[in-house]
Amino acid sequence: MSDAKTEGRMRAFAGNTFDDYYDHDIREHPLPGRLFIGAVVRILWVVTKFLWPWRFENAELLTNDARGRVIIMNHESMLDPVVLVVTLWLAGVPVRTVYKGDFDKIKPATWLFSRAGGFPVQRGTADMKTVRRARAMLMRGECVLIYPEGTRVRDDADQEAHGGYAIMAQLAKAPVQPVAIIGARHLRFRRPVYVRAEKPVEWSEIGAEKRKEQLAEMERIGMARVYELRDQLRADYPGVD
Repeated sequence: MSDAKTEGRMRAFAGNTFDDYYDHDIREHPLPGRLFIGAVVRILWVVTKFLWPWRFENAELLTNDARGRVIIMNHESMLDPVVLVVTLWLAGVPVRTVYKGDFDKIKPATWLFSRAGGFPVQRGTADMKTVRRARAMLMRGECVLIYPEGTRVRDDADQEAHGGYAIMAQLAKAPVQPVAIIGARHLRFRRPVYVRAEKPVEWSEIGAEKRKEQLAEMERIGMARVYELRDQLRADYPGVD
């Protein structure tokens, strides 16, 4: 898509395509859609806080940084992206969430996700279109939320991280910010959920010189930090897994 098609605020009720929503800055989306998503976000904040009282620790590390960043997180349930998006949206931080392209078979889901800042990835393929989209988002100052595990993990023994997030960050020269969650694997009414953010991993921390080596090192360090953060939470809140 050319720059001419992605510059400027989108017009409401103008026949915008899903690609228009993916390729425009979320702050340029039509006002009615942004108001609608804002209302949904506030409802989700109330409902999820009541059902599963969640606490976000060190949230200021996410909300006080104006740079575009790749946010990576362990994946326990569908609550995970809700907590992140709600927290960032209410703080005025533009966040885009990568979701499985399989959801695009359900058009109402695609409609909602596109307006909430989501964009699809085709799993199991070298989806460079998604990578280029993420690069553009990051360079505009939007954050990109991605779950390297690819699916919800119910047991630590099943965790397996994929490294696509690192190339998104490298192409945009954006840092990678680890976030971890516990207590969401087996959601129960009024059982607490804890989330914690850490400082971003900067490319200046990566000692390797060649691009492929830098990618491999960022992939290793990024998820290692996520799991360290998760284990710290477990130690701080015994009995919550």
